[in-house]
Amino acid sequence: MKKADLINMISDQTGVPKVDVLVSLESFFTNVKDIMANGENIYIRGFGSFINKKRAAKIGRNIKKNTSVYIPEHFIPAFKPAKEFVDEVKKLKTSNIEIIKEDV
Repeated sequence: MKKADLINMISDQTGVPKVDVLVSLESFFTNVKDIMANGENIYIRGFGSFINKKRAAKIGRNIKKNTSVYIPEHFIPAFKPAKEFVDEVKKLKTSNIEIIKEDV
């Protein structure tokens, strides 16, 4: 599913014009990026958490030049789904597998 498909789905379900849904969705994405860039985490109950994971400094390899490269400590964005979210996805995944097996 693409962002445009999501916007269409939300607009159809809520009756809100697509332009307003687009503005809201873009605002959400922008705020999530800005908050995480400031080092804060976002916790949404029942959905999940947008967190900054700390990666330790390490020595990497440049295979083409056969040299060692120092990679400093850094943070990467990550999403950790809530238990309810994971349970819903597991239910859907199981039902989709059963449908595929029946078709074969």
